[in-house]
Amino acid sequence: MKKPIIKPIFPADLEPKLAVPEKLIREFIETFKPSECADVLHLFVDARTQALYSECHIQADKLIGLSTTDVPLDPEDQPEYRANRDIVSNNAAFLVMQDDAKLRRTFSNVVAEFTTEFDPDTPLKIIGGQHRFEAIKEALVAGINEVHGIKVYFGLTSEQRLDAQLISNTVIAVPADLFDRMQETMHGPELRDWCQKVGLLDKGQDFADKRRRGSQLTVGAARTFILNYYAGKAASPGTFSETDTSPTICKTGVADADWELLRGNGKLWKDSKLEAAGKEFAALIDAQRKAVHSGKKGAVDVQEKALNYAILAAWAYTAGLLHDNATRLARHFGLKAQIGRDPLNAAALAKGHHQSDSETYRGLGYRTDAKERGRFVELFYIQAEKGEGITGPLVDLAIKKYHAKQAILEVQSAQKKVG
Repeated sequence: MKKPIIKPIFPADLEPKLAVPEKLIREFIETFKPSECADVLHLFVDARTQALYSECHIQADKLIGLSTTDVPLDPEDQPEYRANRDIVSNNAAFLVMQDDAKLRRTFSNVVAEFTTEFDPDTPLKIIGGQHRFEAIKEALVAGINEVHGIKVYFGLTSEQRLDAQLISNTVIAVPADLFDRMQETMHGPELRDWCQKVGLLDKGQDFADKRRRGSQLTVGAARTFILNYYAGKAASPGTFSETDTSPTICKTGVADADWELLRGNGKLWKDSKLEAAGKEFAALIDAQRKAVHSGKKGAVDVQEKALNYAILAAWAYTAGLLHDNATRLARHFGLKAQIGRDPLNAAALAKGHHQSDSETYRGLGYRTDAKERGRFVELFYIQAEKGEGITGPLVDLAIKKYHAKQAILEVQSAQKKVG
C-alpha cells in the first residue's frame, strides 16, 4: 500500500508556526489503517489552541482493540486521576445509543488523542464521546464491526488536552462539577491533597464529577469551604451584629476570580488553623452520618445535612471568624460531640421559620440561598457562646438575629443614600 499524503489544511497566518508531527501521524496510520489512508489524510488545526487533529474513519475492531477511555488529564504529574466522567448507564440517550449500535448504526464525533507516551498498548486515548465508544464496544461483542468516525489529535499539551476534553463533551453537557475538577487538576494536586489530608476525601480519592447525596466532596464544596473560612477570618467579631456576615458559594462551571486569587497565594496549604478547621468539619460530617440509622425515613437527608452548602459555608465562615478565640472556637468544633442525637439537630432545624418565609419553606437546612447561609452563621456563632448544641430556641433566636441584622443593614444603606 502506498503511503498516503498528509496534507495540512492550515490558515495562512498559522502555517509558518506549526510543525507537523509526521512520524507520529504515520504511526497512527500504520496502526489503525483509517479509510482515508489510501489517498490523503487531511490535518487541521484548532486556531484557538493550535492543537493539530485529523478527522477519519476506523473499523470498530481496530478502534476498540487499541483504545482506552481510562485517560489521565495530567499523565506526568497526576497519572492516577481521571478527567472523564463515569458512564451514565441508565441515561435514556445512552440506552438508545446501545440499541442503535447493535442495529449497525455508524457513529461519529468520537474524540481521541493518539500517543504512545503513556500506556502504549492502547495508543488511542478516548477523551470525548465515551458513551458512543462503549456502545460501539458492546456492539462489537455482538459481532457488529462497522466503520466509525473519529476526530484524532496529535501531540497535545496538557492545556490542549483539557480544552479538547471540554469541547468534545458538549453533546452530553459537561457537569459544572466535572469542569471544576478538570480545571483544578490542571492547576495541580494541592486542593485534592489538602482535602485528603484533612479527611474531606479518602486517601487516593478524587473529587466527585457531579454533586450527589452520599457521594464524595465536589471541587465547588471544597473551594466554598476554604473561601468562607478566610472571609470569616477577615471579618471583625466586634462588629458582628452590624456587619453583613452572609457567606458565599463558590462559582461552578466557570472560573471564580476570588478562588483564583486565593489559590494563587499558595499560603493556604500551609495554614495550620485552616487545616484544623478542615479536620473538624470532616469529623462533623462523619458524626452526623453515624448519628442517624440508615433505615429511618428521611435518613439520607439527615445523614448528609452537613454537606448542605449553606451549612458548609456558614460553618467554615464561623470557624474563620473565631480563629483567634480559642474558647469559642473549641465550642464551635465541639458541636460534633452531641450526645443522643445528630449534631446538627435536623429536627430542630426543620422547625425553624420566620414570619417572612413562604409557605413552601421547609425549615433551615434545605436551601442554600444567601438568607439561609446568613441564618446559619448566626446559629453557629451563638452556639459557640455556650457550646451546648443546637436547640429549637437557639434556632429561633438565630433566625430573629439574622432578620434584625438585615434591618440594621437596610438602615445603614438608606443612611448612605441620604448622606
